[in-house]
Amino acid sequence: MTPVHRLTTVTDTQLQQLAELLIDCVDGGASVSFMHPLTQERAQAFWRSVAAGVRGGQRALLVAEDGQGAIVGTVQLVLDQPENQPHRADLAKMLVHRRARRQGLGEQLMRAAEDTARDCAKTLLVLDTVTGGDAERLYARLGWQRVGSIPDYALWPQGGLCATTYFYKKIDARRDQ
Repeated sequence: MTPVHRLTTVTDTQLQQLAELLIDCVDGGASVSFMHPLTQERAQAFWRSVAAGVRGGQRALLVAEDGQGAIVGTVQLVLDQPENQPHRADLAKMLVHRRARRQGLGEQLMRAAEDTARDCAKTLLVLDTVTGGDAERLYARLGWQRVGSIPDYALWPQGGLCATTYFYKKIDARRDQ
């Protein structure tokens, strides 16, 4: 795996790889805002929207690649917040391809997201995740504070309701800003 790095633009190849990553996660049952089956067109439309946010500075997009240069993990920071919340960012769409799981990539992505937030002068991060899933355990292990769960919040990709748990983490801003 290559180190996690931030994309400032998204190429057509990266867009395709991100779409394939999202489809893999939905195919694997991840409740990440999309229903199964997720088409290439729908997945690419989502990533085109994210790419526009990256270009406009509203989002930070981090990726990790395998040894062949294919994107196998990603996470986003939604930096564009209301004017009374300039210190906050939402962490979104932390995705790891099924073939790259259980290798520490989720932790690498989360730590890189926290570092990026510091670089962007953000001191409070917020996220939500499926209650009881692997990601919930990862976030707790990394020091995120559980706020609570909302039952029947979303649907699993194949149908059926699932609960969502909210977390936050306070981080120190970089002193060299």
